[in-house]
Amino acid sequence: MTTNSYMPNTDSSKADLLDHLAHTLPLYKALLEISDQAMTTLTTDAGDFRFAFNTSDDAKAFGQGWTAFKNLLRDGGDIRPWPVAFVPPQSPSASIKPGIIPRLSLLIAQIKAHRNYTEAIGKDLWIIASKQGIDPSTWKPVLGIRLQADHPLIIWTKGDAAALEIWVDRGDGNFVLLAINTEPYTVDKGDLPAPGSSQIWRYKAIYLLHDERVGQWSDIISATVNG
Repeated sequence: MTTNSYMPNTDSSKADLLDHLAHTLPLYKALLEISDQAMTTLTTDAGDFRFAFNTSDDAKAFGQGWTAFKNLLRDGGDIRPWPVAFVPPQSPSASIKPGIIPRLSLLIAQIKAHRNYTEAIGKDLWIIASKQGIDPSTWKPVLGIRLQADHPLIIWTKGDAAALEIWVDRGDGNFVLLAINTEPYTVDKGDLPAPGSSQIWRYKAIYLLHDERVGQWSDIISATVNG
């Protein structure tokens, strides 16, 4: 069984690796003596690359929509309103620093050279070269959470899975399906609690491959949501 590089081949998977490291590396920051500046750079790079990747895809879809509209206008058919102007859904960092992947490779090399580094840490950080052949039964999503405009934003990475199935318990003790998403980061747009009140919303998730659940359920995470 041959060994592959830990660095993914696709931009989507590179964005996933950056997101995962930005979320997971803080757990090992003190042990591996990662500087505040290195963590800030990693977090900024992860956000900027995700922004660039998502915006590139959105812009392509917008361009395809305009082409379809132009063809309808030219040839006839069920016309629709003019396409709405494309606006990126978020803003990048104030400073642009090219070379995200070379910086990431250097950081990973420094991590692996540290005296406290272990193979277990490498596996948790996704920086161990994988073996050819995938065992989906070992997959377990790692979720993060923060509030975005008062709504929980569930942070996750896709890896080699096809999608993620996310369930939510909004304070009544019952988990219900929230979403099945193929792209990382999921906003829970459920109705907020009544003004002046709060609830603890909990989330769990499992990976999907070929429309079937694989691996293990994630650990449950929670956030306090205010009305």
